[in-house]
Amino acid sequence: VAFGTIGNASTSEGSFFEAINAAGVLKVPMVISIWDDEYGISVPKEYHTVKGSISEMLSGLQRKGSGEGYEIIKANGWDYEALVAAFNKASSIAREEHVPVLVHVEQMTQPQGHSTSGSHERYKSKERLDWEAEYDCNKQFKKWVLDKGFATEETLEKIEESAKQLAKTSKQAAWNAFNLAIAKDHDVAINLLESLAVESEHADAILGVVSGLKKTLHPIRLDSIKAAKRSLRLVKNEQSTAKNNLLNWLSEELKTNEERYSSKLTSESAEAALRIKEIKPIFSEDSPLVDGREVLQACFDAALENDPRVFAIGEDVGKIGDVNQAFAGLQNKFGELRVTDTGIRECTIIGQGIGAAMRGLKPIVEIQYLDYMLYAIQVLSDDLATLQYRTAGGQKAPLIIRTRGHRLEGIWHSGSPMGMIINSIRGIHVLVPRNMTKAAGFYNTMLKSDDPALIVECLNGYRLKEKIPNNIGEYTLPLGVPEIIREGTDLTVVTYGSMCRVVLEAAKDLEELNISIEVIDVQTLLPFDVHHKIVESIHKTNRVIFADEDVPGGTSAYMMQKVVEEQNAYVHLDSKPVTISAKPHRPAFASDGDYFSKPNPETIFDKVYEIMNEVNPKEYPAIYQ
Repeated sequence: VAFGTIGNASTSEGSFFEAINAAGVLKVPMVISIWDDEYGISVPKEYHTVKGSISEMLSGLQRKGSGEGYEIIKANGWDYEALVAAFNKASSIAREEHVPVLVHVEQMTQPQGHSTSGSHERYKSKERLDWEAEYDCNKQFKKWVLDKGFATEETLEKIEESAKQLAKTSKQAAWNAFNLAIAKDHDVAINLLESLAVESEHADAILGVVSGLKKTLHPIRLDSIKAAKRSLRLVKNEQSTAKNNLLNWLSEELKTNEERYSSKLTSESAEAALRIKEIKPIFSEDSPLVDGREVLQACFDAALENDPRVFAIGEDVGKIGDVNQAFAGLQNKFGELRVTDTGIRECTIIGQGIGAAMRGLKPIVEIQYLDYMLYAIQVLSDDLATLQYRTAGGQKAPLIIRTRGHRLEGIWHSGSPMGMIINSIRGIHVLVPRNMTKAAGFYNTMLKSDDPALIVECLNGYRLKEKIPNNIGEYTLPLGVPEIIREGTDLTVVTYGSMCRVVLEAAKDLEELNISIEVIDVQTLLPFDVHHKIVESIHKTNRVIFADEDVPGGTSAYMMQKVVEEQNAYVHLDSKPVTISAKPHRPAFASDGDYFSKPNPETIFDKVYEIMNEVNPKEYPAIYQ
């Protein structure tokens, strides 16, 4: 049985209703407790909930007899006996009948308001506060124990005093343990700074820093670091043994704190995606030339066949094999539990995948279109992307999220909000294959990994012809390794996904004017070019364009920052770096809307030619003047 809790005010969220509906459809054996104090911080229930009661609002879900639906149970939060009975009943129904149960715990109190920093006297009436004081759970439980004769007043007072003392001593022990390591670093920093003062002409100023550090009542790690940096600024023109010692200490402390506070964003285990060995695809003369979707179909077929932990869920994934047919026939072959349909509920599709992945399965969950990531982004960002980091690698959910996007005509299924995505889900690998053979390789890699990943397929690539590799279920692609898909000498164009075909088309036209561009497919955005392959290309061409279908300042700007700033590509540039992106709006309708909203071969041609005109106006005179 799965147990979950939520406060009454949070049931106003759309994700709550989506989860309740999905669990009911799936007949999940779960007990969801709604703890109801009639407020959401200061806002009373009449602003939150129809009828002022979530159980009344959801009463239509109550099953009739042994029919489908929920079992809804109510109990008062101060009534111990009723609570025990309610949860015994709820867990029995969920476990024995495979029925979800909602327990609405009413008449809860807030001894200190929403938090210790807020005063509920500001928004509750005197009558309400008096009632809460009387019906405080601890007070009512004590009354129940006395009424039942389970203990005397004296015994309970001793228990209460013992509990208070235990809480105080435990709190102090935790505080002492926390401070012990900090105190050692604090003392080391003071000694190093005092030694620095002895050897420095700025002794008085440094000792002033030391004095302030010594007076810090409850020092934390940042205090020593700030003091060290402040003092090193004073001696920037000096050289001494004491300065070197302080520099060494500072360097080690920064490394330690990097590990302490900023490590484990992605897996560091032997099964980390970055450690999966590359296995190249094998082709032969007999390798069939098929639609791209059939490459994926063969890949998923092999994955389901080879690993019983693999399953796939999503809108239209089951019976029809997804809207682009990559799972066609696989539900019939492997069964509905392995390849199954869901409702239109992106938030809980991700939730299902996270739970299954944490339990050791290998789910592939589909978000039907890239635009629909908007509905899933909160769960991906808050729950999945942070899981590895916030547990220091203690918990993992190697979930694969499959979607499709980039280029297609129309306002709803042709967005490419990659900047929003990559800046919201750091901690999840984001892979952007240019064709289905590349996509299959990434699926194979991630199925071997303990990292989560989002794989974005090209929406307009499913009918393009590709060869199926002979080792379809075995070959893997490395993450963070760009591929040069066309060599050139005059300018480097960095791109990904469907834009690769657009840039390659422009490259052919430019070649007719003796302009040679090198085209690089980054292949993955997170991680990005881990071996700095792109800067090697720019070293050769001395010019660069970053092109994609995101809005201005989106992923094209991200790629520029990674290459020009992080890889120091600016030292090789003879022309300013340029970005090419879509317009700052959703694509307009029809072919013309697509053409004038997103970069096209002419866009690429014109921007490259403009740069070459600046370099050599005589050889490349202006075209449109």
